[in-house]
Amino acid sequence: MEAVIFLSIIIALFSILVSCFAIRRVKKQIAEITDTLIDVKNGNGNRRILSATNELVAPLAYEINEIVVSYESRLSTVRQTDETNRQLMTSLSHDVRTPLTTLIGYLDSAHKGIVTGKDSDDYSEKARRKAHDLKEYIDVLFDWFKLNSNEFAMDINIVEAAELTRNILIDWIPIFEDKQIDYNIDIPEQPFRVKLDTDGYMRILNNLIQNVISHSHADKIEIILSKQEKNMQIRLADNGIGIEKEDLKHIFERLYKCDKGRSEKGSGLGLSIAHQLVEKMNGTITANSIQGKGTEFTLLFPLAK
Repeated sequence: MEAVIFLSIIIALFSILVSCFAIRRVKKQIAEITDTLIDVKNGNGNRRILSATNELVAPLAYEINEIVVSYESRLSTVRQTDETNRQLMTSLSHDVRTPLTTLIGYLDSAHKGIVTGKDSDDYSEKARRKAHDLKEYIDVLFDWFKLNSNEFAMDINIVEAAELTRNILIDWIPIFEDKQIDYNIDIPEQPFRVKLDTDGYMRILNNLIQNVISHSHADKIEIILSKQEKNMQIRLADNGIGIEKEDLKHIFERLYKCDKGRSEKGSGLGLSIAHQLVEKMNGTITANSIQGKGTEFTLLFPLAK
């Protein structure tokens, strides 16, 4: 009997010692967790809580680590957005202020009678072109901010894409002729049923064609629509100056401007907007280019079942 009592006391004492050790270990880990959270709060998002899988606080430690990783990822996105907005504002102040100052100069000269006759007509025409350039630039900026806002939503429906493409390109034919650009548009008679946002699809084609007109120095453009397995393919090619291999890797990045592939005119957002819109419609867009021979964009959109 005494042996049983003695053994019970030993077990009780051992349990108390183990409990004390466990409590002490948990307190230490809680202190480490607190220290880590304070460090994260002060801006160090690289801190992590170390814990063995068999420890009491392990589930809590792992959950906190996941929260910190998620927090750091969101913070990185916010930083990138802030940097993009800063670059946009810098670009806006330069790209808008300069042509706006020139536009005002032309209008003031015509209004004050500094230029007369044919010169006045020339100034008015230059002012008109500058105004259109400004509108185009502001439209692109509006599309960019709209596309990257939390309120942006697409109205995607099954549409007959061949007829939609024809209607979009019809409006470009007078512009091709005015710019003396030979064009070859090949759209088959067969229907292509594709899930698209019609406004977004129009913006994609318009941005790509505008990119050719503004930056490629091409005098020929080819737009071909065809079926490729389970996809509708649109190939848009020009015979312009082309894009350098190193620049080609970055042309869909926001605010990226090729040194030789583009003129100074432009926001650097048109191709990025097109790329984002294509992805939001479950499509793909790629570009190939040979300097001195031209550039080719290829779009693929899945055909509706």
